[in-house]
Amino acid sequence: MIRISTFAGARVAVFGLGASGNATALALMAGGASVAAWDDSEAGREGAAKAGVPLVDLEVADWTAFSSLVLAPGVPLTHPEPHWTVKKAQAAGIEIIGDIELFCRERRARCPQAAFIAITGTNGKSTTTALIAHILKEAGKDVQLGGNIGVAVLTLDELAPDKVYVIECSSFQIDLAPSINPSVGVLLNITPDHLDRHGTIENYAAVKERLVARSEFAVVGVDDTYSKAIAERLRAKKGVTGGAIGYGPRLIPISAKGELSFGVYFEDERILKAEPGGITVVARLKGIAPLRGAHNGQNAAAAYAVCRELRCDFGFAASIKEFRGLPHRLETVRRYGPVDFINDSKATNAESTEKALASWSSGIYVILGGKAKAGGIEALRPYFSRLVKAYLIGEATDEFAATLNGAVSYERCGTLDVAVHRATTDALEANKPETVVLLSPACASFDQYKNFEVRGDHFRQLVLAEIERRGGQ
Repeated sequence: MIRISTFAGARVAVFGLGASGNATALALMAGGASVAAWDDSEAGREGAAKAGVPLVDLEVADWTAFSSLVLAPGVPLTHPEPHWTVKKAQAAGIEIIGDIELFCRERRARCPQAAFIAITGTNGKSTTTALIAHILKEAGKDVQLGGNIGVAVLTLDELAPDKVYVIECSSFQIDLAPSINPSVGVLLNITPDHLDRHGTIENYAAVKERLVARSEFAVVGVDDTYSKAIAERLRAKKGVTGGAIGYGPRLIPISAKGELSFGVYFEDERILKAEPGGITVVARLKGIAPLRGAHNGQNAAAAYAVCRELRCDFGFAASIKEFRGLPHRLETVRRYGPVDFINDSKATNAESTEKALASWSSGIYVILGGKAKAGGIEALRPYFSRLVKAYLIGEATDEFAATLNGAVSYERCGTLDVAVHRATTDALEANKPETVVLLSPACASFDQYKNFEVRGDHFRQLVLAEIERRGGQ
């Protein structure tokens, strides 16, 4: 646990008692703060009480006694409207922050030498975070991995100068971390997402920009309009030569769309570094299944830029070959006959599914559907020619059927078990090489599943059972 000593003696309100909320309360208490914790859910309150977190009904509490409100990232801060605790905190004139902000303040106060790598982006941040952590571990670093991936940031090992904290940050977490200042900040991309939480794409982009704006060294994707504009603003501020890597400004652009005059980019299954001395191939991705596709090329480019800044790039090309990837992100479940079964349940919007479809040129039997995001799957139209058939599930069925009608053969399956059975049958009967049954829903899971992990786990179970029924091992 990371003790939060910077709030010693203060009385702090904590709202939202899931894993991160309980960890926050305990970390504050360990550092000497007095905590008043609450949750709208009775189950959440019961779980916190069992963990030793003191409960105080914040609806009737005296808010003038609190120095701060520490809010769980999933609780609405501004949109669609502020949560009632936010309104009470604002009325009392106290700050509203999250656990990432607590981590940042504690690091600055007690151990600024500890490297802090923060990664964000609409898509790819989990894979990039895991890849960076993997490469740094291979280089012998004591890596602490957490945040929006794995475990809550304050449950990581206590701050120490020799540790490297590799932290995935969602827009919700950044919104609650006004002073975030990582050693290395990574912004991969920005496409419309979570607009119900942030109101507009401009607000969403502004939140993402905070992560790199105060970083000592920034790695920024330049393949979308919003990120490129952020990179240009940062270049004006950070455009001085020098730094540990010794090859240019404190801002390094990355791209998955080909050559840059300066930066790190993906082209022809390779990661290339462009600097004043020329262009160098630093790694080849061909044959590395967890890094399939141009979007993973961008992720790998970002990882290289980070690891070189930390002077840990010497084994990069060998280390990425050992990367096993993450569950639910283009995860290969099994190969049976000529068919690969791929779990991409993390694709909760069309932009993520677009990246999955771009990874195969043809032969795709795709399972789509769930709780649709704004815009549906219209953005996937350029990839329709790659689809053999689509299998529709969940609330989005009618909307997606209307988009696919006349362009792609589709079947209304309703549930995932039906979709897996029908897609497997069709793909095996076709008996063509380089065929894939792909779960890449382009939707949230909440209409039928608790989260995308549960959906992906169910897909994996269904695939293995389907293969076993057909005599596979």
